[in-house]
Amino acid sequence: THTHTHTHTNSKPTTRYPHSSLHTNMEKSVQTSLLKLLTQISSRSDASPFLHPVDWKALGLYDYPTIIKNPMDLTTVLKKLKSNQYPSLTSVSSDVRLIWKNCMTYNADGSDFYLLASEFSKRFEEKISKLSKDPSAVKSSQGLEANDTAPSPEQKQCFARNLFRIGKEELGRVVTVLDDKSPEALTKNVAEDEVEVNVDRILGRVFWELEEYVAGVLGKNEKKK
Repeated sequence: THTHTHTHTNSKPTTRYPHSSLHTNMEKSVQTSLLKLLTQISSRSDASPFLHPVDWKALGLYDYPTIIKNPMDLTTVLKKLKSNQYPSLTSVSSDVRLIWKNCMTYNADGSDFYLLASEFSKRFEEKISKLSKDPSAVKSSQGLEANDTAPSPEQKQCFARNLFRIGKEELGRVVTVLDDKSPEALTKNVAEDEVEVNVDRILGRVFWELEEYVAGVLGKNEKKK
């Protein structure tokens, strides 16, 4: 039996993926690996301070724009990467480094945010040095080899149900990964601006990567409650 999940995308660029006419000199394999790496970083529970632009007004950080002249965040980098706005690996890396640098510039040395940015910076440099040598070097977030085992029908059904329980932004990320790594699992209805996910067609290793991501999202939501 085919398990279908309908996801309305409301024409937002984060979840609509037309074949871009923008040109990039970056190799597709490098771009794919960078997307994977940045998605892994973004899905970490402790990455939340770096995911979106700092809302300095809401946080009462009125000196932030005077100290940080070039704000940057992971969501912006991912959007630019997906829309082919980066010409090279170096240009992506410089924007990601700016995220950590801004955090360490604004926050006091030794503070929680400073130490967190420092830790992310070290991890990123380790991964990016491997990636610059070998674009296929990025492995799953646990550092394990990709799991190609086919999921059982029960696991597929459970995953399909869980897709209805995550938010629109997280669902958009699932669609992004599928569009990149297992496009045969997507059916796009341009007229109705809808994407249909056919769980049965998702490649084994991609299924497990997404299953882990969705489980992590739901785990975080449970903790919030």
